[in-house]
Amino acid sequence: TLGIRHLQVTLLFLGTTIGYSVRVGMSVAVVPMANASTANPDIEDYGWTKQQKDLVLSSFTWGYVVTMVPSGYIADVWSAQKLLGIGLLLCGILQVLTPTFAHYGGLEAVLACRIGMGLTQACLYPCIQTFLSKWAPPAERARLGTLANAGSQFGTVIAMPIAGLLAASSSGWPSIFYLFGVLMIIWSIAFLYFGADAPSSHHSISLEERMYIEESLRTIEAKSDDEVKQKLKIPWKQIFTSIPMWAIIITHSAQNWGSTTLLTEIPSYMTSVLNFKIGASGVISALPYLTQWVLCLVISFLSDFALTKGASRGTIRKISNTVAQWCPAIALACMSVVPADGYIWAIAILVLAVGLNAGVFCGVLINHIDLSPNFAGTMMSITNCIANVISIIALLTCGVIITDESSVYQWNIVFYISAAIFFLGNLVFVIFGKGEVQWWNEPEAQQSRQKQRGNEENKTHT
Repeated sequence: TLGIRHLQVTLLFLGTTIGYSVRVGMSVAVVPMANASTANPDIEDYGWTKQQKDLVLSSFTWGYVVTMVPSGYIADVWSAQKLLGIGLLLCGILQVLTPTFAHYGGLEAVLACRIGMGLTQACLYPCIQTFLSKWAPPAERARLGTLANAGSQFGTVIAMPIAGLLAASSSGWPSIFYLFGVLMIIWSIAFLYFGADAPSSHHSISLEERMYIEESLRTIEAKSDDEVKQKLKIPWKQIFTSIPMWAIIITHSAQNWGSTTLLTEIPSYMTSVLNFKIGASGVISALPYLTQWVLCLVISFLSDFALTKGASRGTIRKISNTVAQWCPAIALACMSVVPADGYIWAIAILVLAVGLNAGVFCGVLINHIDLSPNFAGTMMSITNCIANVISIIALLTCGVIITDESSVYQWNIVFYISAAIFFLGNLVFVIFGKGEVQWWNEPEAQQSRQKQRGNEENKTHT
């Protein structure tokens, strides 16, 4: 039966969808902002170079990295609902103001605006995890968690074609910022009213549903004081000296390099090399992510099916990640042999590269929980923070390499680098990755067992 918990998760899905629409919209808008002739020539542009465009695209991540880890702490000790609602409300306001900032302040004002949007939107995923821990019964957690996070791909799928059509319309590229910004503001107001940190604080939940959720979570939440204290003692040294953890860091960073390059550069590649108009390029740029969305469901089903048939968790993670990174690496390497007029082949290769990358959700991005269920959140904040710094470096590198956006040779260099990083990143994961819980997941329990073993050995000797 549908209840308030489903409303909460639907709101999270919509919030994630709009959050990614705001991110992806800039990937499309930056093209006509630099050169209006690619969309509506009657709208103001700023003559940005490729380096300046990549600076704009990377600036969101500068702010995103700074507040990512603090957001998780604030969501736990204060209110995930208020933090997420206020954070995305401010992000939406900045989105609406971006055209005004661009008109009066130029590049510097746009950079400041995007950094601010990154600062305010970094709370999205930490708040989602906190929400799910309070609202999702264990028996429904996989389904509700998947729905809440599916907005990232869905937002990418719908934002690219919509942004492309808006850029080519009579309103031009500013309408991209107005539409997604207003939607985010409306969502934030709705979430602050209809959302709640827990079933006990929601104003209209039924007693029956509240009791169902709270009873199902009671066995998980009823921890002893010793267990709580142990949870708070994060084994920083063990985490940062763990080889499987470093395998995740390296592979996650490689994933972000390749996926960020594809997400942000595909619209520019479509217009500059394949000579698509911005409206058509937005639609075609969304095809790879629609494919990824579908394949994500398929690969996740196959992964769970393999587990039920006795396959080891580590093997499944490595196979999924190999599909996710080595297949796109091969596809990107093949871009160099596509003829100048072979745009159909280029599109097919990009669809393949992005679509098969869906396997990463069943590979390295879930491996944190395999290694340490107790500290998976902390580990994710570490790897995600480092990986997003790598995203910034990837975009700036693209700006340095591509000085002539119509140069197929320069684009091939970018694709080759991404292919090599995909390949090497997964190679590290295949060699050094693990699927078993590490001993430092319960450091105090481990020390207690060792102490007990030592006492037993001493008794034996005496």
